[in-house]
Amino acid sequence: MMREQLKAIREEAIKQIQDSGNLDKLNDVRVAFLGKKGQLTAVLKGMKDVAQEERPVVGQLVNDTRASIEKALEETKKKLEEKAREEQMKREVIDVTLPAKKINMGHRHPNNIALEEVERIFVGMGYEIMDGPEVEYDLYNFEKLNIPANHPAKDEQDTFYINKDIVLRTQTSPVQARVMEQGKLPIRMLSPGRVYRSDEVDATHSPSFHQIEGLVVDKGITFADLKGTLAEFAKELFGPETKTKFRPHHFPFTEPSAEMDVTCFKCGGTGCRFCKGSGWIEILGCGMVHPNVLKVGGIDTERYTGFAFGIGVERIAMLKYAVDDIRLFYENDERFLKQFK
Repeated sequence: MMREQLKAIREEAIKQIQDSGNLDKLNDVRVAFLGKKGQLTAVLKGMKDVAQEERPVVGQLVNDTRASIEKALEETKKKLEEKAREEQMKREVIDVTLPAKKINMGHRHPNNIALEEVERIFVGMGYEIMDGPEVEYDLYNFEKLNIPANHPAKDEQDTFYINKDIVLRTQTSPVQARVMEQGKLPIRMLSPGRVYRSDEVDATHSPSFHQIEGLVVDKGITFADLKGTLAEFAKELFGPETKTKFRPHHFPFTEPSAEMDVTCFKCGGTGCRFCKGSGWIEILGCGMVHPNVLKVGGIDTERYTGFAFGIGVERIAMLKYAVDDIRLFYENDERFLKQFK
């Protein structure tokens, strides 16, 4: 009886294996006959009811049946895997004579191009690139830069406040204050980064933009050093024929202060639409570091002086590439960005 049952199980298993047709169905057959609840496993569980003297014979029959089924499963599995591999190769055949797909290359953002160019120029002059937090203490963003509590720049209409003591930095000058208080002199540093101001978005304003601010502190630094440095910078950036002029201005952290203009690089200074007929374009603010700022930074104003300057990255990019709307830099329009490499 047991012999006939095992024979029937083997024949049925072989038949189902041959009819399986794919690997998933083949696995179902394996589970149905050899799994924990499979037919052959059920026979093994019934061995306790077999007479003691017959158990070796029945056990051998069970093992032979299992071996036969496993052999058939393995052979069929190899055939089905080979078949599946051939079908996959047919589907994935590559015609090497077809033209290759064009790879769309990314482009450098015009802001990054302008920033890297400015950094290259000043690093070549011996400046060090320094970084600082964008979420800044009011102390560093304002007070250490000679901006008192009642100054208009601290108004909530112009500054993003996290709380009364913490702001989103409105300039990268706080990095300069942090470097000065370290007391390592002389200083020649550049601090590029993102800044925030509570401005309405329009063609020339954005609540988030980028600035590069420079600081030099050493013995014997004069306004002539400032003018010479920035004049050389302008020639490197806009061309060797570029001329500069300085107009008096006011900044709370520098005294005296000035704004620097360069000859229009479109018309060469003769006057055009781009420079509004003046022949000059304003590109940055600068000045000698205010003695109060040096004192707060722990620097002896009797021995050391310095100059500072601030440049808008977007302004440089807009001037260099004749872009008339700052919003174009942030819209991620590929038609605009792909012009820059």
